[in-house]
Amino acid sequence: MRANEIGCFKILEGELRRLKFEGTRLERRPINPAIQALGQYSQLQFTKTRARPEGLSAEEAYAGRSNLLFMVPGTGAGRTGSSIAINGHIDVVAPYFPPRASRGIIFGRGSCDDKGPVVGAVAALKLLSELMPRTNLLWNRNVVLMLVVEEEIGGNGSLSLAIDRGLKEWYDSILVCECTGLKLHPANRGAVWYQAELKPHDGVPALELYAFVNEELEKEGAAIRAESRHPLFPQRPVQTCHGILGIFGEHPSRICGHVQFVVHVNRRPDNRMEALVRDCLETGLASYIGLYGDKTKVLDSKTRKPIVAKHYDIRITKTGFQIDVYGATGHMGAIRERDGAITKMAHLVRSLVFSKKRLEKIVGGPVRLELGGPASGTTIMAEGGQGFVPTHTIDEVMARLRAAAQRGAENYLRRIGRFEKGSQVVKVTYDKLHNAAFDGDPNSPTARNALATARACGLPQDSPLLGWIVSCDARLFAAEYPAMPVLTFGPGQLAHAHSDQEQIAIEDIRKAAEFLALFLLQQTGTLEFASTK
Repeated sequence: MRANEIGCFKILEGELRRLKFEGTRLERRPINPAIQALGQYSQLQFTKTRARPEGLSAEEAYAGRSNLLFMVPGTGAGRTGSSIAINGHIDVVAPYFPPRASRGIIFGRGSCDDKGPVVGAVAALKLLSELMPRTNLLWNRNVVLMLVVEEEIGGNGSLSLAIDRGLKEWYDSILVCECTGLKLHPANRGAVWYQAELKPHDGVPALELYAFVNEELEKEGAAIRAESRHPLFPQRPVQTCHGILGIFGEHPSRICGHVQFVVHVNRRPDNRMEALVRDCLETGLASYIGLYGDKTKVLDSKTRKPIVAKHYDIRITKTGFQIDVYGATGHMGAIRERDGAITKMAHLVRSLVFSKKRLEKIVGGPVRLELGGPASGTTIMAEGGQGFVPTHTIDEVMARLRAAAQRGAENYLRRIGRFEKGSQVVKVTYDKLHNAAFDGDPNSPTARNALATARACGLPQDSPLLGWIVSCDARLFAAEYPAMPVLTFGPGQLAHAHSDQEQIAIEDIRKAAEFLALFLLQQTGTLEFASTK
């Protein structure tokens, strides 16, 4: 990670060194290990090993790692304007796939989230460095470009900068570059990632248990969404995403596109057995489609192919059935437009559990439902995310998810005649990303400047401005400086972020660069070109 970050920064430094502003500072500012003591810090789960089960400390994990800053001082000559920071992140989610260009579109991991928006910010500064000397324009206020690491795991890079009081003297407002579809947002929804360890004992099947835990997590997410009336979030962007189950899935906030489970019957299935299993699968699928829609009948706007080619495959084995369940990957913020394989699988498994006694009667022996892939004992690890808006605190959301998981476990345990408490078989923790929601002022002078700039650039905006339907590093600066204007803006479509078709249009990057160039001039009072009324 350190080597890749340095490689990325070298490319960016090569561009930034060419800019023709007076008195600039370009530096790699080390990550401050003091962030580990803060509540917003995200634990570095990826550093855990058998030798170090507790993982590395922030001091160890961030040794030799940094953020990249480009600082342009203002003259302070005028009375108007506000110093501003532009923030973007260089890290991406897994799995990696290589870049390619086709008909004005850049495909590749991170093209949309967040390298395209970063390129737009650098391009804006490059444009201004060429044009300002020709027109004798000098910066009235400071401009700071923050290029940060570790946004995708929870924002530790931006957290280090947010608490940097020396750096804060350089800016009075901030715009965080993300894939907002060229829309301005003065607020972000919150998000928290859960990790659930299902460790049942005495023969309780973990996969069957998880299917009922999933059900209650989904119900609790739906309840939180129903309670989420907020003027900046009329779309109620309260998503429940299950990104990882055992070996399946790559990231808590990336929708899982494939999961496999097996039905063990210890002999080759006959026709009656197969017919019942298929009927149960179809019943479970119908339940899922009734709640989430049938994405095999919805065309992807880019490919013009179904979002999901098929819901599942079933393969008969010598000792049962192997079922592969399919979904459509993407950012958790796009869960309603995409398709979650893990939740779909849970519906299929519950349907089989409901008919398990009938199936065992046909089989003439026990039936076991297990997660596919290499055997991992009786424990299953599940990870996912829950979105929420400022109507709920992050502590309330975490408590409700934990209670829901335990309630789901007890629902299953009672069904099979067991009386353990849910807390005995499922442990829910929140060591990874935990982003609070925030609601900024959509009518602040900074928001008005940005809106006037967007209109001058011909970029349609919501009226009034609304909150962004996902979470990002913007909330760290909003929490640290509650009175400071914080905006989120950038090129790229959220539906493409974290997906297997991640992409961004070069024309959208151009539009973002044009907006950012004019907005920086307007915000700093360097050039007043548009009415802000």
